[in-house]
Amino acid sequence: MAELIFFSGTMDCGKSTLALQMDYNHRARGRGGILFSRNDRAGGSVISSRLGLRTDAVEVVDATDFWDEVILRRTTGLRVDYLICDEAQFYSPEQVEQLARIVDEMDVDVFAFGITSDFRTRLFPGSQRFVELADRVQVLQVEALCWCGRRATHNARTVDGIMVVEGEQVVVGDVARENDRATADSAQAEMLPLETLLPVVGYETLCRRHYMRRVTAHGANLMASRDQLLPFDVDACLWHGAS
Repeated sequence: MAELIFFSGTMDCGKSTLALQMDYNHRARGRGGILFSRNDRAGGSVISSRLGLRTDAVEVVDATDFWDEVILRRTTGLRVDYLICDEAQFYSPEQVEQLARIVDEMDVDVFAFGITSDFRTRLFPGSQRFVELADRVQVLQVEALCWCGRRATHNARTVDGIMVVEGEQVVVGDVARENDRATADSAQAEMLPLETLLPVVGYETLCRRHYMRRVTAHGANLMASRDQLLPFDVDACLWHGAS
């Protein structure tokens, strides 16, 4: 019987890599499927992995109706046995319900991959609906790590290296970092004021301890450059971004 399975985890735990591997495995057994993604780090209409793997996909937008997508392909003679849905946290609750209906009424497997909570530790609406409706929720076993080496449990948003806990829920970052850095170098060369540059939005995974203290890798590097004479951990005291 077909299933709706939600594979969840923090960033860097291999969700997109697993999505591409599952698509390969099913296609190798003669099954036909459709790949979907939304707001991938590499741009539109693609599923990409941090390991360098990537493949074309259908870009999900607010108007996407998964039921219609499957019907359209089946009426043209294409085989649809499963759906791979990456970046599923960005789907609307209504779209998640469409996927559940596809499983129940079309007997099509749906394998969804996404982050459960955002940079504020709030559930994404799409992820919440997956947890409520999925036949199975599987937490990926590949553990992402915090900069300190502990298991990472939270996704943090940074602006120029400083952790933030306010702002829009969906802001795509971590893809223009090299371009921004090149622009900054060019501005310095031309003696332009750096404050005219757009801030660099990035994401990193942190353990709960350093998420609560708001100590990012950038902050840890700054503290490491200072003299710490006290014989205990004072990162929360020294880092101005900590609460």
